[in-house]
Amino acid sequence: MVSSVDPATGTVIISVTAVGGKKTIAIHTMSASILRRYAPDSVSFDEAKAAPIDQIKPGDQLRARGTRSTDGSEFAAEEVVSGSFRNIAGTISSVDANANTMTVMDLISKKSFAVKITSQSQLRRLPPEIAQRIAFRLKGAGTTGDHAGNGAASASGQAAIASGGSQHPEGGPGGNRPGGGQADFQQIVNRIPAATLADFKKDEAVMIVATEGTTTGQATAITVLGGVEPILAATPTGGQAMTLSPWSLGGAPAVAGDAP
Repeated sequence: MVSSVDPATGTVIISVTAVGGKKTIAIHTMSASILRRYAPDSVSFDEAKAAPIDQIKPGDQLRARGTRSTDGSEFAAEEVVSGSFRNIAGTISSVDANANTMTVMDLISKKSFAVKITSQSQLRRLPPEIAQRIAFRLKGAGTTGDHAGNGAASASGQAAIASGGSQHPEGGPGGNRPGGGQADFQQIVNRIPAATLADFKKDEAVMIVATEGTTTGQATAITVLGGVEPILAATPTGGQAMTLSPWSLGGAPAVAGDAP
């Protein structure tokens, strides 16, 4: 998650989850750094556009590839991709198969969102036994965090930047490291067989990660996850456990989320 941006120095401060709590990392961009940003209403990395650093805003999710300092507090970026994503957790008010949309009432904001489903959207359903197991773990561990996308950039599936040599991608709490709770959840989601829009019904609970969109109250789905009633019951006030990764979709090769 982006905490602050200084266009004058080309520095972006991000917050990542690490052992012992959150830590900040200074991402330094240079004139040779390649900066891209997801296009509005697009879920495809192939459609990401070149964008100057001043388009990156606090609250965005960011992923970078380059060279990390010895102590891990700074990062010289060769490539950066950023975007604004929204996490929605709530119940389906309606499904329109003809328009490929669903309307969802968000549990936290109490607002209704029209979510468009495209051919690139990933639709999944958690098997009941897995949902119960995750909910049990959440109840035992407790959950904290912001609902509005914190943790949404956990690097768990396909990342938005191509890997290269021994360089380290930065950004995204948990990453793909063993034991990373956020990554574990995302890895489970990535392994579930695909579902279809017809599998989702009115009044069903879902978790969604989507683009912010250009129209208020509308978004394009990156991932829609059903079968999550036990998880939402275990995290009624929101938190990182209720978020999915936006990086699980896109045309870029997968890389490990080597967050320190």
